[in-house]
Amino acid sequence: MSQLHKFLFEGLPVRGMLVQLTDAWQEVLKRRASNLETGAYPLPVQQLLGEMTAAAVLMQSNIKFSGALVVQIMGDGPVKLAVVEVQPDLSVRATAKVMGDVPAHFGLADMVNQNNQGRCAITLDPQNKMPGQQAYQGVVPLFDDAGKKLHRFSDVLQHYMLQSEQLDTTLVLAADEHQAAGLLIQRLPVAGEGNLSARATEADEDQIGRNEDYNRIAILAASLKREELLGLDADTVLRRLFWEEPLARFEPLAPRFACSCNRDRVGQMIRSLGIDEVQSILSERADVEVGCEFCGKQYHFDAVDAAALFTDSKAPGSSSLQ
Repeated sequence: MSQLHKFLFEGLPVRGMLVQLTDAWQEVLKRRASNLETGAYPLPVQQLLGEMTAAAVLMQSNIKFSGALVVQIMGDGPVKLAVVEVQPDLSVRATAKVMGDVPAHFGLADMVNQNNQGRCAITLDPQNKMPGQQAYQGVVPLFDDAGKKLHRFSDVLQHYMLQSEQLDTTLVLAADEHQAAGLLIQRLPVAGEGNLSARATEADEDQIGRNEDYNRIAILAASLKREELLGLDADTVLRRLFWEEPLARFEPLAPRFACSCNRDRVGQMIRSLGIDEVQSILSERADVEVGCEFCGKQYHFDAVDAAALFTDSKAPGSSSLQ
């Protein structure tokens, strides 16, 4: 069963989370493998999308936000798009669009950033939008401040979090065909933090100590190996890494696979095409067929169904289907 474990380092401004997605991740892969047109993801794509999925669950559980968190990578390699969406209840779905071969040795830069055109977008989409309210989106390139390509997705997100939240974050991510997992360690902001000066005040000295605490824990977290993250249970991972640190742990949460697609949303998408385009499709076949990229569910709209979409006078194009 997929689980998310939250914990605090007692007496220190440092928090952590460990996620291990098993059934939820396997459901993502099973839905893709059952698609006769696309087939299963190549192994490097499985690893990238799995790391994105684990990271998105960690990020959603790390914020107080009523809405979907969406992590996207747009690339200039064979992986044109990879998307993960996590709802506030930790229901998750993920998909990737792959065009071309992905050899087994390909990494992040090879798959999505061959010419330094790749981007990562983090979107917060409110559940109940106010009039005129837009989703918040932050976009970062897949290279560091010096223009050097980043080769791990964890480095991309650590760079993003430092820029957007000014919070030191350590991420360890791993995925294979069985599990997607991640460990996040983050230094919490403390009231009264300021810049260090040449003559440190007592408060500044406290800040130095807090940084040293975080740095010590971050080094321990970064020592976690991929095979340990994927092969050991949560209790063993935390005990091996932080056996000298007092942890306050919370009841684990259970992320799960769930798709938010529905017939109404698909109908709105078809309606946005305009009546002329829909008529053109129906002249060639019996219905308009739309498949969800996330879960594989197929939606069918025949001529009667399509006509019902355009009964509203505000619909694009003319007002009726012939």
